[in-house]
Amino acid sequence: MPTTDTPSPTVRTVQAHKADELTARIVRSSPLTYDRIDDGAAEEGRVEAPGHVRAASALVRLIDRFALVQDDANFLGLVDSDTHEVRGVPLPPAPDGARVHDDQAHTGDVGSKLDLEACASDPGANREYLVAFGSGSHKTAEWVVTVDWQDKDHDGAPDTRLIETPAFHGRLRQDRAFAGSGLNVEGAVFMGPERLRLFQRGNADPRGDLQPVDATGDLSWPALKAYLADPIGTAPPAIENVIQYELGDLHGVRLTFSDAEALEEGITLFSASAENEETGEIVGSVLGIIDADGEARWAELLDEGGEPFEGKVEGLSRKPGETDHVYFVIDSDDADRASRVYEADLDGPWYAQF
Repeated sequence: MPTTDTPSPTVRTVQAHKADELTARIVRSSPLTYDRIDDGAAEEGRVEAPGHVRAASALVRLIDRFALVQDDANFLGLVDSDTHEVRGVPLPPAPDGARVHDDQAHTGDVGSKLDLEACASDPGANREYLVAFGSGSHKTAEWVVTVDWQDKDHDGAPDTRLIETPAFHGRLRQDRAFAGSGLNVEGAVFMGPERLRLFQRGNADPRGDLQPVDATGDLSWPALKAYLADPIGTAPPAIENVIQYELGDLHGVRLTFSDAEALEEGITLFSASAENEETGEIVGSVLGIIDADGEARWAELLDEGGEPFEGKVEGLSRKPGETDHVYFVIDSDDADRASRVYEADLDGPWYAQF
């Protein structure tokens, strides 16, 4: 059968390692329940505004709060970093008219949920502009959402857009070096005002000679923004500077990327989780750091009691200037239970030269 995949160029592969001198320990957590949902989330047919964040999947600093997206609900959550209170902002509904989609994993039917798994705030727009990405792990997840508060009252409604992006996700998928056997975009960070870096999670099944890969790759933000403004008439940018990562194992289970946070001077924090491919069991998560040259190391995430944390980190961020204190969110994998936000302290020489 002919293929349209882009041949894989020679790419660099980085072997990440556990760093015993680093620790990451949870110090606080709260359920993510809405204290307020903005007007505009009125019922539309079977659409209802949920009372809690159902499936937090990415986290980023936006204006003066953290913003989170969800993989099965079209609501942006704005989380106060001190109180953990959540303001809900409705996003455009999916093509089926719904903003909330029930978990259909047991039937294998992903329905019309957008599967938003990555988001970033544009530093060139004073972090008043957010872009969120569908994972691309299936054809219905080829979407980008933009949320624009520029020239707006931050307490009011932003401009929001839902953009179908098959050409963009298709070009990512066709790059074998980045996507491997299956595309799954899980993280996005701005590396300056003109470069956006995506994090690919390598959890797909092998496909012929292709194996799942964890990787990072860079996009021109001006070129991507031009494409989003005209996805029919403008070609999407190609992904560049692809680096593949072998993150290692945690308790015998392979680690895969789940999110990232850009720091200064080309350094990024990342999260990764170990999920048993056969049972779906999460055995733990790690927080790690990638230096400006792409080298990586990590520490296992510990709970408040100092024991291994058995949750799956879905989104990672921090407040400006707080290099040793991070925030992350997890998805409970239960639509009736609220996702949670956690705070963790980082100890040790996290930012020393590798």
